[in-house]
Amino acid sequence: MSSSGEAWWVAAFRDEYVDVYPHRDLASARVEVAWLVEHGVGGRTLDLCCGFGRHTLALVERGIDVYGMDLSWELLVRARELPNGERLDGRLTRGDAQRLPYRDAGFGTVVNLFSSFGYFGDEGDRRMLDEIVRVLANDGLLVMDTMNPARIRANLVPHSNSKRGALVLDEERSLADGGRRVEKTVKIVHPDGRTRSWLESVRMYEVDELAELLRERGLNVTHVDGGFAGENRGPGAPRQIVRARRTRYHPSKPL
Repeated sequence: MSSSGEAWWVAAFRDEYVDVYPHRDLASARVEVAWLVEHGVGGRTLDLCCGFGRHTLALVERGIDVYGMDLSWELLVRARELPNGERLDGRLTRGDAQRLPYRDAGFGTVVNLFSSFGYFGDEGDRRMLDEIVRVLANDGLLVMDTMNPARIRANLVPHSNSKRGALVLDEERSLADGGRRVEKTVKIVHPDGRTRSWLESVRMYEVDELAELLRERGLNVTHVDGGFAGENRGPGAPRQIVRARRTRYHPSKPL
């Protein structure tokens, strides 16, 4: 929850996000998208929780028929600031990951990148997975890029304070729920003294947990990778990238 009473995932992804985290840019997205394309991403693709569209644009540059969706109007508007951002015209939609505004089986690939899962509590996270399965075609590919829980637990920095352009960013981090959840209190101070703060709380899923949730929904995990630079999975890997295929028949639609 934020100081304004909003859900944290609303407060966190405002216009300032692009300025507070400038390293999350188109150049890094192009590197990650090169890996994605090399590992099977293609066809009609949904970039779910796309933010300001940096991966969406990098996929467009690769010739992928991609559409991005995010809850934040403010970030979607900033997509126009990307180099050649006009290439995303007609490709970005505002929507809720728990209620996707797309038809059944409409995408051959869904990508969910940069730790954009684990926000909504157990029931909400499952609704999000249900929606992913609904819009994913038979034999479609899902790629989920999540935090590596073991690495986060081992390397958590309790407090940091830094200047990001004209903004001051103060962050306090801790573990909750027996180490299954990472929480971060964020405070942004503007040059005129205005402040905004919120508490982020993200559920971290072990590979086996996530694989079981996907299996229950007709998705079979085929690969788990440790990063976009060819890292193997393991406790020290920078990321946890899960690739899964939707089987022909969903459990809710028996033969």
